[in-house]
Amino acid sequence: MILWTDIVFRLALASVFGALIGLERERRNWAAGLRTHMMVCVGSCLIMLVSAFGFSDILGTKNVTLDPSRIAAQVVSGIGFLGAGTIIFSKQGIIRGLTTASGLWTVAGIGLATGSGMLVAAITTTVIALIILWGLKPIEEKYLKKYRHMTLKIYVDATANHTLFLKELLAHQDFKIQNFKVDKDDPFYVFELNLENIEIKNIDKILSNFEQNPIVKEIFWSQ
Repeated sequence: MILWTDIVFRLALASVFGALIGLERERRNWAAGLRTHMMVCVGSCLIMLVSAFGFSDILGTKNVTLDPSRIAAQVVSGIGFLGAGTIIFSKQGIIRGLTTASGLWTVAGIGLATGSGMLVAAITTTVIALIILWGLKPIEEKYLKKYRHMTLKIYVDATANHTLFLKELLAHQDFKIQNFKVDKDDPFYVFELNLENIEIKNIDKILSNFEQNPIVKEIFWSQ
């Protein structure tokens, strides 16, 4: 049977690991922040301890076998429900929270590793997760996301000159239209544009230009 001091140490260490990753999410004001990550990590650590050591008193009983992985395995699938709750899909088609959801899944794994006594694996994973969430963010924004693809849905007054508006779109200097389609949705015409290689710094400018056009009534966009 594991000593109570080891139980306390592993649970406390799991809370620290969860807090480190939760702080990174907290400073970005995500729904799953410090306390959520700590709870997930401590909870999964406790489940691992129960799974590995909670039934030791019946070991050796006739016709009884113990599989320490069975209870712990449910964490891997069960954490998906909590992760799904952090993902937001807006009406503009923008998906947010995937990184936080994957972080919760990783934190659950860290808790399981801590509870099983694989402290080196838990520490290493925590460090790697922090590098991914915090260290790589500036690099991603600077190099990997300099250009983006965008989809624009522009609702235009049905009485306006749509041919002239389309010519203005095709002649726009800040983006290149990959393909487009036009539908009628009374009382509007809807221009759906797929734009490629949009510089991030120009997104606000592009949207602002459309919003200032008097025939444009609504704009929805996604990346």
